[in-house]
Amino acid sequence: MDWLHIHRGEAPLVVAFPHGGTRLAGRGERFCSPWRARLDTDWWIAELYAFVRDMGATTVATDISRAVIDMNRDPSGASLYPGQATTELCPTTSFEGDPLYPGASPDADEIADRKRSFFDPYHGAVAAELERLRARHGRVVLYDAHSIRSRVPRLFDGELPQYNIGTNGGTTCAVELETAVAAICAASGESHVVNGRFKGGWTTRHYGRPEDGIHAIQMELAMRGYMTEPAVPDEGNWPAPLHLDPAILPVLRQIIAATLDFAKGHA
Repeated sequence: MDWLHIHRGEAPLVVAFPHGGTRLAGRGERFCSPWRARLDTDWWIAELYAFVRDMGATTVATDISRAVIDMNRDPSGASLYPGQATTELCPTTSFEGDPLYPGASPDADEIADRKRSFFDPYHGAVAAELERLRARHGRVVLYDAHSIRSRVPRLFDGELPQYNIGTNGGTTCAVELETAVAAICAASGESHVVNGRFKGGWTTRHYGRPEDGIHAIQMELAMRGYMTEPAVPDEGNWPAPLHLDPAILPVLRQIIAATLDFAKGHA
């Protein structure tokens, strides 16, 4: 599985990247265009957080595009945000609502094949790394790392806060962890919200079991903090490159340090 990348650290922290992949897994001809299929990638997210490896964190990343299968959706197909616009396990539209397929979208058999080939191995790896570290430390944190364009009118009004913390209403991690991360975001001077538009996807909700020693938190970053966002993305300007010195990087380092302190039982 050359599309699945696992870096094993020994600190009680797993950082997951479910949406940073761009590979269409031999299915590129199925889509209206490869560019549109990759439009909503969490661009450069693993590169932005590369420093976590030096802090002892384990990372799990997929090269498979979310257009092929979304590693952060309920595998049953149930909506994570009933009544709100979202995309499916195997998305049929972009965030703007534009169709991804020129004809028939994936049927049940094709969805099952994608789930078996990619979704199951990815989550098997995440679960295995959490259990490995929990057995060693007793307490472990899963930090689910995401990013999105600052303005996506179909999904939310206006400009998204820079830092969007999701704990599914405080159920997926201890309040101390949520509070520590929120305090760092507040002190940054940039906008932030806790359990706003993004409350945590399937990954956070599935693995977050504080009573069993697994604390999960999602961070959805507005991309303007680390890359230049055009007013209207097109094939000539998107994706923009990662900034050489991302403005939000010092804050992310503080957040990861605080997360590790919590996982290790430090004040």
